[in-house]
Amino acid sequence: MEIECISLSDVAGDLLHSQLFAETPVEELFGVDQVERVRARDGAILVQPGDSKPSYWLVLSGFVRADRPEPDGSVTTAGTAGPGEGFGEVPLLLGKSKAVFKIVATEDSVLLRFGEEAFWTLMSCCPAVRKVVLANMQQRLQMYQVEALHREKLVSLGTLAAGLMHELHNPGSAAKRAASQLRENLVRLQHLSLRFADKPKTREQLDCVKGLLEHTMRGCHAPALSTVEQADAEEAMSEWLANAGVDNAYRIGPALVDIGFNSQELSCARDFFEPRAFSDALNWLEALVSSVSQVCAIEESISRISDLASAVKKFAYDEKAPTKELDVHESLQSTLTILGHKLRIKQISVEKRFKASPSTIATRGSALSQVWTNLIDNAADASPANGQIEISTWTEPDWLAVCIGDHGGGIPPEMLPRIFDAFFTTKPQGSGTGLGLEIVHRIVTQKFGGKIDVESKPGDTRFIVRLPRNGPADPSATALQNGRS
Repeated sequence: MEIECISLSDVAGDLLHSQLFAETPVEELFGVDQVERVRARDGAILVQPGDSKPSYWLVLSGFVRADRPEPDGSVTTAGTAGPGEGFGEVPLLLGKSKAVFKIVATEDSVLLRFGEEAFWTLMSCCPAVRKVVLANMQQRLQMYQVEALHREKLVSLGTLAAGLMHELHNPGSAAKRAASQLRENLVRLQHLSLRFADKPKTREQLDCVKGLLEHTMRGCHAPALSTVEQADAEEAMSEWLANAGVDNAYRIGPALVDIGFNSQELSCARDFFEPRAFSDALNWLEALVSSVSQVCAIEESISRISDLASAVKKFAYDEKAPTKELDVHESLQSTLTILGHKLRIKQISVEKRFKASPSTIATRGSALSQVWTNLIDNAADASPANGQIEISTWTEPDWLAVCIGDHGGGIPPEMLPRIFDAFFTTKPQGSGTGLGLEIVHRIVTQKFGGKIDVESKPGDTRFIVRLPRNGPADPSATALQNGRS
């Protein structure tokens, strides 16, 4: 790149062909005698982002391009300039001390460069120059605003799409697994039903089976129990079945407890059936219970997908849903069901300490399951094989608190301030989208008017969510307040 100082009179003929000086002869340009003529080869960089000496440029021949580096590493072309066109007025008029764009010659070019002092001299002494410069600035600002709005929409759409893919993965996978398990259960039910129906049944036996069927069809899950309560109930049921001579007692027990059965309800089957028939009856009942649970899991997963589709609609139109009571314990238990397969693969146990009373909150939304899905899924990823996840709940004067903890490697202290930023992840490349915790933070703070804190050290990471028990008084005000914090 060659630079030389020249007099404006040396290029008087070229100036008359430019938009800037078409109406202003050189002899009327008072106070600007010397300028720099720059000869640039194709590909030469005229201005780098961050350069601290802004200048105004006039292209005499050739073409140049302005590129804007983006935070994600991409580059956006902001505009081009050809013979007779000027550029560089925007940072000067806005008082910017550093250049924003990268200016590159796209072919061999000759330009005039006016320093900051020369530019302001032109603006003050030449009305025709001032008119052209201000008109160019207005046009460029309008173009930039249109382009920025378009880019913002694309970023929002991309964030929404990435978030949807992230959220749809878990319920979609759970529905697929449940459908596969349901197919196996149906085959097992067919064999057991044929064997069970081999002999005529007495009125007492039929009434007993009818009662067990009615219980099974009443609902998907019993009220959520703490880890200790559930373990005690499962052990007691399995031992009762084993003592009664039931095959597969320790597999059947947990399934029956999960849907709310106790040994008293099953005593009619033991009383009215022969030992072999009793064992077949209980195995048949477990296959039916398991099938109902899988159907419920499919229904729940599809409902979650439907809720996400509804959320997309609300992205464009925020409809007001009526306030309703939501049981946080049931919401947590539902999420554990959805993620049960992943936890079993890594043999991760879950310690539940459900002490919140009451365990319900007032809410207008149904996105809380997304919060638990992301936090429990992250805890499972962070936990070693055969590890443990701890889920605790308790009540505070105005809040219902939920703590989800794991015993993985922890989050480095320098990363904690960015943990809720979109697209930021501590997982290996390709293992995470960096959207899970951003979604969690947005739902907790904006949708529910709550708070979320994180405490982490090696071997102990805890995410603590606090939700207002009576719901936010004004969701829109809450969103604005959290946006300012």
